[in-house]
Amino acid sequence: MNQVERKAHLRAKRKKRIRGRLEGTTDRPRLSIYRSAKHMYAQVIDDMTGKTLVSIGSFSMDKRATRDVCAELGKSLAAKCKEKSIGKIAFDKNGFAYHGRVKAFADGAREAGLDF
Repeated sequence: MNQVERKAHLRAKRKKRIRGRLEGTTDRPRLSIYRSAKHMYAQVIDDMTGKTLVSIGSFSMDKRATRDVCAELGKSLAAKCKEKSIGKIAFDKNGFAYHGRVKAFADGAREAGLDF
């Protein structure tokens, strides 16, 4: 197993462990993020009904996902959530470390009023 496969395998194990204890409800949906090499994607999911309530990605801003762009993205997602009267969420970092772009996204969402 090479280094890339090993890192992906370890992230998949972390993701499975997190999802075992984290579930989005109607009152507190799950905010799931995905971080690729160039972009950042996020969606707010109600796991009880299996529906995505709000979604956003850095590709819509036509910019590479830097920390600043991720903070703006978090604020935009929080604004969309407020429109749909979603104030509390469960944060699913999807096996990624709470560092860098992930932390900037979460801080931006918190600044705009989302409660984790």
